[in-house]
Amino acid sequence: MNSPEFQKAYAAENRQDQIYYSTLATALSIILNLSCSVMDHFMYPELAGLFFEVRLACVALLALVWLWFKSPWGNAHHRIFGATWYAIPLAMILWMIYATHDPRSPYYAGLNIILLAVGLLSPWTYRQNLISAALVVVLYIAVDLTIRDYEPDGFLVNNTTFLLLTAVIVVCGSFANARRRQREFALRWELEQSRRVTESSLQQLRENELQLVQSEKLASLGRLSAGIIHEINNPLNFATTGLYTLRRQGKQLPPGEQAEYEEVLRDVEEGLNRVKTIVGDLRTFSHPDTDQRDDVAVAEVVALALRFLSNEWRDRVQIETSIEPQQTVFANQNKLVHVLVNLLQNSFDAMKTKSYQLEVPTLQISGRVEAGRSWLTLRDNGPGIAAEHRRKIFDPFYTTKEVGAGMGLGLSICHRIVEQNGGKISVNTEPGRFCEFVLEFSAKA
Repeated sequence: MNSPEFQKAYAAENRQDQIYYSTLATALSIILNLSCSVMDHFMYPELAGLFFEVRLACVALLALVWLWFKSPWGNAHHRIFGATWYAIPLAMILWMIYATHDPRSPYYAGLNIILLAVGLLSPWTYRQNLISAALVVVLYIAVDLTIRDYEPDGFLVNNTTFLLLTAVIVVCGSFANARRRQREFALRWELEQSRRVTESSLQQLRENELQLVQSEKLASLGRLSAGIIHEINNPLNFATTGLYTLRRQGKQLPPGEQAEYEEVLRDVEEGLNRVKTIVGDLRTFSHPDTDQRDDVAVAEVVALALRFLSNEWRDRVQIETSIEPQQTVFANQNKLVHVLVNLLQNSFDAMKTKSYQLEVPTLQISGRVEAGRSWLTLRDNGPGIAAEHRRKIFDPFYTTKEVGAGMGLGLSICHRIVEQNGGKISVNTEPGRFCEFVLEFSAKA
């Protein structure tokens, strides 16, 4: 309970309590003041009119104080008039006692009510209540002695005794109440801290579970790809060997048919080479060493990620690349490809939702190296990200897509992978115009 965070939170709660109870006490004081005007007609009928005017003035002042507490400025500076809700009625009752010139005036009982109100309706410390109680008693004695020409009697002693007893009860009660309030707040504080720790632990468990699921998926992909690669490589080798034989046999064709024959063989060879490239990409992506970091050529991983998603963008999205020659990042190649595939997929999905008129769906991929750091930027001219979503896009399971279109894990995985590789990921966006993701890594080991 001695921590700065606890003290700050407790002070904030006290502040809200003071504003609330000061507003409540002010409203109650207005009601009681008007109600007690009936008593004036029976106790001092000759002064009832004057007392009623004074009460109205008192109510008007209290109404202004109530409006002050209700205003934003008053909330921010509530201490300025924090004691007026009881100081105004106190001054009024003391003046009434003085105006009656009656040393035995029963209006001193109003001072007891004020003391009780201070003890019950103010969340002050016992020191503040002690000062308030002492002030009430001293002012009453001063006014009473002024009326009786400074000659105390039994009534003064009697009334003062009752006021002192009430003051003692108020101060002791406020002390006990302050301790109780602090203990209750401490319990709520500890529960809140425990809740936050629990939520943090649950969040960590979810993220760990997510990592395990993702690792298992990658491992399964690796095993599946290894089998597929083996099965594809065998017929590829046969086809390549057959292509070599066909090229030799083609030399026996008539000269007029050889050109067309060679063109067909080149098409077949180009197709086989593309299949070999895809197999090589799968072999690289499913490599069992998923933690090793090395100098990775940026242009190669970008080309690899684009090949994986070629059916998503070809003939639909214009790709513009501007990557520095020989630019590298120090990262794990497989995981970097994984990040780029997720980011590219998000960009392509977003651009599908925008209606283009005077522009073409475009994705700009640029890279640069400065001061030992390597930057890779992916910028699309899609709909961008709304301000209310921007702070949460890297949170696990947060998605703006329709149900079934995404689980909200892609960007969270990207964020974790980039940080695990010693990098940073950030987003710049302007709704309706563009969205830009910036990856920053070390340029060398």
